[in-house]
Amino acid sequence: MLRLENITQVFGGLTALEDVSFSVKEGSITGVIGPNGAGKTTLFNIVTGLYTQTKGEVFLGGENISFLNTEELAKLGLVRTFQNVELFRQMTVLENVMIGLHTKSASGIFSCAFKLPGQIREEKYILQKSREWLTYTGITDLADITAGNLPFGKGRLLEISRALAAEPKIILMDEPAAGLNSRETAELASLIRKIKESGVTVVLVEHDMDLVMDICESIVVLNLGKKLAEGTPRQIQENPAVISAYLGEG
Repeated sequence: MLRLENITQVFGGLTALEDVSFSVKEGSITGVIGPNGAGKTTLFNIVTGLYTQTKGEVFLGGENISFLNTEELAKLGLVRTFQNVELFRQMTVLENVMIGLHTKSASGIFSCAFKLPGQIREEKYILQKSREWLTYTGITDLADITAGNLPFGKGRLLEISRALAAEPKIILMDEPAAGLNSRETAELASLIRKIKESGVTVVLVEHDMDLVMDICESIVVLNLGKKLAEGTPRQIQENPAVISAYLGEG
């Protein structure tokens, strides 16, 4: 589903990533872990078109997406969530999710301005599907609440709902468990499994090792901008280099 080849990112004289390569299997949950400053979020920013890498290529399902912008990537089925929840805070929960569906809207400025029949039908469809996504993530009862008034955990679910509304093939989640309590984290784990079972590939950067080891099938470890290790949760837990660099032992 996703393949990274020799990704290198240099900011001025600082090398944030150096020759990072790995693949993500379709329909899997893959974790990307490492100490603070390892380059995890930089890697996500490259894959999702926010940064242009200094060297290397990114492929989605065999197609080179290295230099596509975020809008083009969303249309191809690649979406993300952010470490700090990014919402349209003055809009309602329902309106936030509708934005995810509007990325695939066929209506242009003319049809929207004059409320043509096709645009009205499409908007009704978007409204219906948005409510279905709120049901999917368990926040239907919050539909009419202003997004800025949501508690943090519900805001995280809203951000995921909006990303899923774009009907992605793959979703990248940057520290989805950050700021969540144990109950919310358990609910998040169930939701991520549900997303995977629906056929969507999931890649997550995460510091909650219990969550990563519980739900991920494959894990990539970064350290100081380089790939340190890759394997199953058990292989990563038993890898001496990971234990030394990441867990601070041995």
